[in-house]
Amino acid sequence: MSLLLDENLSPRLTVRLASLFPGVIHVRDVGLKQADDREIWDWARENDRTVVTTDADFVELVKLKGSPPKLVHIERCDFPARVIEELLRQNAIRISEFERHPTAHLLILRVPLTKHIR
Repeated sequence: MSLLLDENLSPRLTVRLASLFPGVIHVRDVGLKQADDREIWDWARENDRTVVTTDADFVELVKLKGSPPKLVHIERCDFPARVIEELLRQNAIRISEFERHPTAHLLILRVPLTKHIR
C-alpha cells in the first residue's frame, strides 16, 4: 500500500515525505483535484492506497463501508504543512504497521496542542 494525500493537505508533502513513504502521491497527481470524497475513496480502493486526510467525512465513509481503502485521519487540523509533516514523520512506523495490519481500517492522529502555542 501507499499513501494518497487528500486535497486538504499540501501537495509539497509528497516530495518531503517520499523517503519515508515511497510512492506517496497527492490527489491532484492522479486527476482528482476537487473530486468529491466518494470519487477519492473509490480511486484509493481500486488502486490499493491509504487515504490521508483532515476531512472528517472520510471517517464516516470508513465507518459505513469499512476498508479498503484504509484511512489515516488527522483530527482537528488546520495547521501549516510543516506541522503535518512533522506529525506524519513522528508516526511513520505506526502508519506503516497500520497499513500492514489485516483488519485495521482507521488510524487517528492528533497534533499535540503544544505544537502550535508558539
